[in-house]
Amino acid sequence: MKARIFALALSVMFLVFCVSAQAQQPTRIPRIGYVSASDPTATLRLDAFRQGLRDLGYVEGKNINIEYRYAEGRPERLRELAEDLVSLKIDLFVVPNDLTARAAKKATVTIPIVMLSSGNPIGTGVIASLARPGGNVTGLTSYNAELLGKRLGLLKEVVPKVSRFGFLYDASGEATASSVAFEEAQAPAKVLGVQLLSVPVKAPNPDFEGAFRVIAKERIGALITSPSPLIQLHLKRILQLVKQNRIPAIHATQDWTTAGGLMSYGANQFDLSRRAAVYVDKILKGAKPADLPVEQPTKFEFAINLKTATALNLTIPQSVLYRADKVVK
Repeated sequence: MKARIFALALSVMFLVFCVSAQAQQPTRIPRIGYVSASDPTATLRLDAFRQGLRDLGYVEGKNINIEYRYAEGRPERLRELAEDLVSLKIDLFVVPNDLTARAAKKATVTIPIVMLSSGNPIGTGVIASLARPGGNVTGLTSYNAELLGKRLGLLKEVVPKVSRFGFLYDASGEATASSVAFEEAQAPAKVLGVQLLSVPVKAPNPDFEGAFRVIAKERIGALITSPSPLIQLHLKRILQLVKQNRIPAIHATQDWTTAGGLMSYGANQFDLSRRAAVYVDKILKGAKPADLPVEQPTKFEFAINLKTATALNLTIPQSVLYRADKVVK
């Protein structure tokens, strides 16, 4: 009898020990891999994404970890950096745009990839469709077929006498989105009575000086810049050339206007980045990227830099100023 009681006691003690040991084992913290080409807006968008995580209860270093990799302005290194993150057995990728999404997709077909803001994920082959992206990529897109036409219209209101407009874009092999946008903008350009001319540059060493020589030769009087990652990466260089050539220009994101560009109109990038945290949360809880529709922008912002307008001897019509969400004075 005593032997039975002793054996039972040992069994209970062993069970308690096992349960206690399991309870003391730390819960595995999800690990995100973030890779960026380090364009001028990457830090601000990353901050917005982190805020989105905090809003959902994720605290970096406590219940979620992020591994960062930066290409330092060298897009050709993105795939190498993505492969490095794959070797760390991360749970998912977070990428800022099409360029980094393609690099991550080449590095893995199984690890989920969440885009903060893709220019045109269908046109660049990142996803199959917005409703059913398929594969391992999902997230948000800043693409809207009407945006280039709206930028064209706003710029025409500011420089009504200009009839030849240029579209500066990335014409590299994989960057098809800008080419598609250029073709789509021909219809609104015709309605406005302007000629929209192609001004392409190509990675990895875009000749922006050559592009502006073309602008001068073709007597282009106003410029629209593409929101493609390559153009975004060289924001400061392009704005310097715009200033030197005294060309009125409109851009896709507000950071251009803050940095000295004349005007910008496009999706609110920070809103998109905050919303991307919801995708991360859903995937960490078991959702599959292929089943999560890619969201389009719901908030847009129009900004004007009056200092730049003055430097160009331009008077912004009141009807245009009234529509601005932000005016830099």
